[in-house]
Amino acid sequence: MRFDTRHRLARDRWGFVAAFVSAFIFIWFGSEAHAQRDRSERWVGTWVTSEVGRPQNPAPPPPALRPFMANTRCAVPPAPAVAAPQGQAFAPAPFVHFTNQTLRQIVRTSIGGSRARVVLTNAYGTAPVTIGAAQIALRDTLGSIQTASSRPLTFSGQPTMTIPANAVVYSDPVNVTVPPMSDVAIDLYLPGSTNEPATLTMHGGALQTSYISETGNYVGKTTMPQVGTTLSWFLLSRVDVAAPDASGAIVAFGDSITDGARSTPDTNGRWPDHLARRLLSQGIKMGVLNAGIGGNRLLNEASVPAGVDVRAVGAGINALARFEHHVSSLPGATHVIVLEGINDIGNARENPTPTAADLIAAHKQLIEQAHARGLKILGATLTPFWGAAYYTEVGEAKRQALNEWIRSSKAYDGVIDFDKATRDPADPKKFLEKYDSCDYLHPSDAGYKAMADAIDLSLFKPGPATTSSR
Repeated sequence: MRFDTRHRLARDRWGFVAAFVSAFIFIWFGSEAHAQRDRSERWVGTWVTSEVGRPQNPAPPPPALRPFMANTRCAVPPAPAVAAPQGQAFAPAPFVHFTNQTLRQIVRTSIGGSRARVVLTNAYGTAPVTIGAAQIALRDTLGSIQTASSRPLTFSGQPTMTIPANAVVYSDPVNVTVPPMSDVAIDLYLPGSTNEPATLTMHGGALQTSYISETGNYVGKTTMPQVGTTLSWFLLSRVDVAAPDASGAIVAFGDSITDGARSTPDTNGRWPDHLARRLLSQGIKMGVLNAGIGGNRLLNEASVPAGVDVRAVGAGINALARFEHHVSSLPGATHVIVLEGINDIGNARENPTPTAADLIAAHKQLIEQAHARGLKILGATLTPFWGAAYYTEVGEAKRQALNEWIRSSKAYDGVIDFDKATRDPADPKKFLEKYDSCDYLHPSDAGYKAMADAIDLSLFKPGPATTSSR
């Protein structure tokens, strides 16, 4: 009896050890398999926006356009001015803020994938922002989602996350099939208030309607009660997909013309959108990432009042300063198209500086940054701007000189001649009439399509991604 007891205890003890070892091996190999999947999973950006800091009040309105009426489509009388009551002045309208509300923000994918992750940003914030809950889903119509596609987003395994000032956070990957050229809804519940002295990180020229809820957490609801809409994106940086068969991603780096200013909202009519459609139609699986910022410049930021952080302006920091964050660090990036410099030229007016040589030197620096990261970089010629509010003959001479250098220097790995694609052959300083949006600076919907159609798709030969594991 004693022997049997000892035998049984020994057997139980060894059984326990064997079970423990088996469990350890299962956990270790399971974790290792998960780690291997994460290491082998190729992340490629399918959508991105370039964030800026938003001040508490809107910037003053731009100067009135010159009354050029050469474009007959644009020959309409201006709206009458509205004056403030005598002895009073209009105060700048405050921007919308969010308090205990849910944002349902709509973004358009370029390529598809079997898994997704979302990157949130407080890069220009001066105070932490708490995300109370988050979700990703395919959009159904307007502000409603396809419930079956909805997946909660977690951050380091947690359903909530406080993003420190100046930080970005990655969601954990989720299993959701993201089709190419589809509308994705990203829900963010903000339990606190953004109505503080903190700068809010956002992108103003979204040209895409997103939705603001009534008070409360409506994350993942098929339809949420709305109190308003917005044409801006808030706290969003990008969406990545697991796309091992993708050739890479093309980053469109530029100013408002890349951002799609004056294209029709909710139509995805920016030239990078048209490029994404062309690539898909040819069976070329490459992400197209729009890193345009309205008003952006190569060498300087917009002037700001004393005491205002230069980062908290809608035009963003200068192109040389933001290239690393908005281009080089993007997952799967293989190519970048640069369309920058018209705002440096225009804002200088008659001032001789920056010179064309200064702008060329800046472009050379962007080329060096790209090549240091193994990126192929393509130079795009600046489109016409005769008639724009800041047009001068001095500026036109700079534009022509810069364009000639882009075309002939062979400094870029390839050239895209947007100027040739959109100008009036009879008067090359001007847009062809049908390609002008009526401000003589930004293309029309047809103009943006003409830009994309002018891009030689053979420029995007397969190459190694520089940051595919990020």
